[in-house]
Amino acid sequence: MSKIFAWSICAALAGFLFGFDTVVISGADKQLQELWGTSDAFHGSIVMAMALWGTVVGAIFGGIPTNKFGRKNTLLIIGVLYLLSALGSAFANDPITFAIFRFLGGLGVGASTIAAPTYVSEIAPPKDRGRLVSLYQFNIVLGILIAYLSNYLLRDTGAQPWRWMVGVEAIPAFIYILFVIFIPRSPRWLISKSRNEEAAKILQDINPAADLEKRMTEIKKQSENQITGENIFMKKYRFPLILAFLVAFFNQLSGINAFLYYAPRIFESAGLEANTALLSSIGIGVVNLLFTLLGVFLIDKVGRKKLMFVGSIGYIISLSLVAAAFFLNWGGLWVPIFLFLFIAAHAIGQGAVIWVFISEIFPNHLRASGQAFGSSTHWVLAAIVPSLVPVLFTTIGPGYVFAFFAFMMVLQLFFVIFMMPETKGKTLEELGEELSPSNNKQAFQQ
Repeated sequence: MSKIFAWSICAALAGFLFGFDTVVISGADKQLQELWGTSDAFHGSIVMAMALWGTVVGAIFGGIPTNKFGRKNTLLIIGVLYLLSALGSAFANDPITFAIFRFLGGLGVGASTIAAPTYVSEIAPPKDRGRLVSLYQFNIVLGILIAYLSNYLLRDTGAQPWRWMVGVEAIPAFIYILFVIFIPRSPRWLISKSRNEEAAKILQDINPAADLEKRMTEIKKQSENQITGENIFMKKYRFPLILAFLVAFFNQLSGINAFLYYAPRIFESAGLEANTALLSSIGIGVVNLLFTLLGVFLIDKVGRKKLMFVGSIGYIISLSLVAAAFFLNWGGLWVPIFLFLFIAAHAIGQGAVIWVFISEIFPNHLRASGQAFGSSTHWVLAAIVPSLVPVLFTTIGPGYVFAFFAFMMVLQLFFVIFMMPETKGKTLEELGEELSPSNNKQAFQQ
């Protein structure tokens, strides 16, 4: 187990770089606009948002190298993209060059949401798979906190502190590349490429006590069922496709990214002073980390479905209270308190579950493609929903926005109760059989 944990941590560090890369730009925001004298529109849509569009592209197409070149090689490519992005952004002397290198980092972020969960799910034993895959989410949250801390510590470094802020990511990116070099390939990917002897050695290394012949037979059976030209949009894979779409859809329709991007603005709208709003934003990061840890601890004990159920209830209560606070003009710290509850509900539910669940529900030969579909759904909505929030706050007001998010979480609760299957403790091959068309009725009832 110690080997598998170490390999999982190495792969999950892609999540650390994801979190770091996404947030580190916040420290350079105003410095870059002042340095290059760009308009608000250009600065927002090109300089700041280019990494996000890279993420969308990486998520849509990241399944291709993950399938073709393998999970390990794709993780290495992702590390190189992060390294090039950090160094190129740090040495850029104009906004276009800077945006191009930030786009490369975004490609790494998007592809990492496919390759890392897929890799870990394929090397992890069923009883620990949820905990090990959710290390990816934990690393995202940790990367976000470290980026905020790094920006703070580097705020007065050199004549142009922003270069140090974005460039320091090269250090963890280089360390990550070194770590990934030493992890084994995914045995399930190797079997899908008929490299059975190499796969057998890795499976033996993963679990020496297991019946190797039986495991190889189970995995090969699913690989042999693979039909050339199959894709996740075929009728027989409709149920896992719907599951992946809905989990990603509800993740963003909770308002989580909209809130994380605009936390200080939301707190100020609730009547808090700027300094208090910023302090409350830091508190969000701490709550997120603590409850993500709790989710990682519980996911294999209570299961994915129960965590989603608890998270849904927490969403509904907290978002309804936030909406009420805006409608009824509750002052003071009520809004931050309710939003801390919201973050806790997200971290222990959707935050802990989404990447684990999507990585489990597709058969071996379509796992990367399924992960790419769920991930791209997530990132397209992550681009759209936050972009609408400032306009909606101005036109209809924060109360109605949060009331809408609360309503969407009621729909998520129905999805969890009536549609979402429990995947805890089952092998990936068992799940592939269970979620096939002949067993869809059973899956709906679990």
